[in-house]
Amino acid sequence: MNMALLRIRWRKLFTSIVHPSCWRGLRIGVAPSVEHLSILRSLDVDGIIDVGANRGQFTLACQLAQPGKAVVAFEPIPGEAKIFRKVHGLSSNVTLVESALGESKGTATLHLSQSADSSSLLPIGRRQTECFRDTAEVGTIDVPVQRLDDLSDLWSGRSRQLLKLDVQGYELNVLKGAVQTLSTARYVYAECSDVELYEGQALKREVADFLQLHGFSEVGRYNAEYQQSQLIQADYLFERNV
Repeated sequence: MNMALLRIRWRKLFTSIVHPSCWRGLRIGVAPSVEHLSILRSLDVDGIIDVGANRGQFTLACQLAQPGKAVVAFEPIPGEAKIFRKVHGLSSNVTLVESALGESKGTATLHLSQSADSSSLLPIGRRQTECFRDTAEVGTIDVPVQRLDDLSDLWSGRSRQLLKLDVQGYELNVLKGAVQTLSTARYVYAECSDVELYEGQALKREVADFLQLHGFSEVGRYNAEYQQSQLIQADYLFERNV
């Protein structure tokens, strides 16, 4: 097993054991995304939007790093959303919306991956399955799609939110439906690809250009994944220009 991955797994287990707020998740195999904790702790935010919430790993990390801050999470896969509710169902400051997000409202086909958190509204590409084990497509489902800008009542009054995106190549589509929401955000934290992993996806440069057009600058790169010395993907932090 990759030593870096092994260290992260041990950190997740240790963090889950020492923080009682994680025990509910630990019982069903869900641990906080510890690789994001130091970044989250450094941010001055008044709320979090977690797009691509999966089973609630990132939301758990938010609760540890930003205690008391309200989280609005989005997850379109029914089975993953059910587990999310088991983990966070008792948290009064966490709201889950069972929907995908994009630039227009409607329904769309979600391509299900063998690893659920690699599922996407875009077809899973050959490069994705070559770079990351157990991410091949295993089926499709139709899911609702909403626009973030149509849901502003869920974060009324916020002015320095964190918008987190983990949507497997669909980042630019989500952002195009979130122009007004961006005006309420101080940070965007997005997993972006530097090579095409999903068919027709926007690459990191396109996402960064869109965010720059709307007043955000790149301020950090984290959790980079390389293959044969080539950067494949990473988590990028963008901050609104003052």
